[in-house]
Amino acid sequence: MMQLENDLLLRALCREAVERTPVWIMRQAGRYLPEYLATRAQAGSFMNLCQTPELACEVTLQPLRRYALDAAIIFSDILTIPDAMGLELYFVEGEGPRFRRSVQSAADIRKLPRPDVGESLRYVMDAISLTRRELGGKVPLIGFSGSPWTLATYMIEGGSSKSFGRAKQLLYQHPDAAHELLAKLADTVTDYLNAQIDSGAQAVQIFDTWGGALSAEAYLEFSLAYMQRIVAGLKRESEGRRVPVILFSKGCNTQLEALASTGCDALGVDWTIALQEARRRVGERVALQGNLDPAILLAEEEVIRREASRVLQSFGPGNGHVFNLGHGITPDVDPANLAALVRAVRELSPAFHP
Repeated sequence: MMQLENDLLLRALCREAVERTPVWIMRQAGRYLPEYLATRAQAGSFMNLCQTPELACEVTLQPLRRYALDAAIIFSDILTIPDAMGLELYFVEGEGPRFRRSVQSAADIRKLPRPDVGESLRYVMDAISLTRRELGGKVPLIGFSGSPWTLATYMIEGGSSKSFGRAKQLLYQHPDAAHELLAKLADTVTDYLNAQIDSGAQAVQIFDTWGGALSAEAYLEFSLAYMQRIVAGLKRESEGRRVPVILFSKGCNTQLEALASTGCDALGVDWTIALQEARRRVGERVALQGNLDPAILLAEEEVIRREASRVLQSFGPGNGHVFNLGHGITPDVDPANLAALVRAVRELSPAFHP
């Protein structure tokens, strides 16, 4: 087992003492970086970038060469699972992900296979193994997956959606079929994340990007319940230490208490709630990750530093905070502005860990 030089992230996620608040950024390997765009052009397509372990490893490492981040997150896409189920994922420039096949009926759901993730998603595991080797113990590597509900929306809608009309219609009109789909996805996500852990992921995050589109009751039944099922089935120890699990359910601040009761180690929090309030509501049950508005990275350095300080002050002194954005970094951010943010967190946060 390779010793980690920097284990701040893993300690913070487990609410252990740290010298400063660790920082990593959702979508830190992405289109705001010119070197990412160059590698993406070299790959020829987004799917080829994801499915070529050497290229996925390269873009995973790119932000770490620029910034003093406390974690890497493997470069991939949440929609690899539906692709492995045979829905044939592709990307349209300027429009986002699409599937050549979508889930239209209960019969379609019954026909969906539970893929052998070690086979069909071997390229993700190879990218993780390669990245761990290249990191050389510098910082931990995070693996991830989409949540069952978020994956289901894309599978039913055939791509992105603003209203999720067809997905919600399935939930309300054919709840048994919806539960069959979500259970199949939850079991596949569990397999997928466990395979990532076996390949070297040292923490995992579940992205429930569209949880906030559901009513409070529907959220508990069709999203939260299946994330809890995944958490219960995950390997929680590897290489002699705990593998923390982060749940990020965007737009679900009304459900923080329920999320904190799933057995996860940490909750990602979006920017629409003060960390002070989130911390008060979850108590000592979980760590919190977040929650700077990504748009602040479009401002000048003094604004970025002020708002970073505000986030740190909102959480307050003590353990259990991982600094991140409240969602992913956007392509229009100047890379120098992220450098300013990382610098601010590293300089200001030790005061909160006396």
